[in-house]
Amino acid sequence: MTDAKTRIDETVKNSDVVLYMKGTKDMPQCGFSSRVAGVLNFMGVEFSDINVLDDEDIRQGIKDYSDWPTIPQLYVKGEFVGGCDIITEMTLSGELDQLFDQNGVAYDKQAAEKIREANA
Repeated sequence: MTDAKTRIDETVKNSDVVLYMKGTKDMPQCGFSSRVAGVLNFMGVEFSDINVLDDEDIRQGIKDYSDWPTIPQLYVKGEFVGGCDIITEMTLSGELDQLFDQNGVAYDKQAAEKIREANA
């Protein structure tokens, strides 16, 4: 598991935004992963996608790394942000915009507003 932890740590620290998910950003393999990837894609966020289904060590390792039991998991500038429910709440409240602004992550502000309008 040490190798997985090292790979995870390097990925998280060397990527501005990384999503550990089931499937890929272009072909999610579960509804929760699809929702988070969909939000990021719609908002035009550049992010690395790590398919945990490709590597059992990473699939378990990311849960141990974050001490969070579920996937997907979003990291911004090396910090764990949360899973599907947290990202959904942050998107709807505008907190995700603030997090991206604070960390210099480019995104489409109008797309973020459209998400909120559609869910009002």
